[in-house]
Amino acid sequence: MLTMDDFVKEDDPVLRKVAMEVPLPASEADKQLLASLLEYVQNSQKPDVSALYGLRAGIGLAAPQVNVPKRMIAVHLKDKDNKLYSYALFNPRLLSHSVEKAYLTTGEGCLSVNRPVTGYVPRYARITVVGTDLDGNSIQLRLKGIPAICFQHEIDHLNGIMFYDHINQEDPFAVPDNSIAVER
Repeated sequence: MLTMDDFVKEDDPVLRKVAMEVPLPASEADKQLLASLLEYVQNSQKPDVSALYGLRAGIGLAAPQVNVPKRMIAVHLKDKDNKLYSYALFNPRLLSHSVEKAYLTTGEGCLSVNRPVTGYVPRYARITVVGTDLDGNSIQLRLKGIPAICFQHEIDHLNGIMFYDHINQEDPFAVPDNSIAVER
């Protein structure tokens, strides 16, 4: 089981590298790692398990955050309508996106960043993501709201991009042009 001890911190060079594609079909070791990423985000949202193991709550996790520079992400969250999005994907990528932007009114955080970072992070309001699940199935998801923001945050990790790279440095709370506010 992954714990906070497995996470690299924001200054680790692995977080600034473009992660490698995972050869498919995935190896057992890659499947185990991807499953453990999903297990972490699920466990981190269970108060009893989280308290027992000292887990910081998270809704998404990328392999580079545990020092594995491979294209793997896991997300586990509910949207504003309480629909569950629980996915572990190999080689996820954005297939398409809206022109309209969105941002979380509370800002974003990251399990590899142990400090508060304030400001709005502009993201695409709607996206289509493709990837391969743990069973080798091709997955295509159309997302909006918090799920779209979460997937973009995690895919950014695979490209060496941190969430705060998107924040307007001169005016962190400037509302991005052509954008909608998303409540957490």
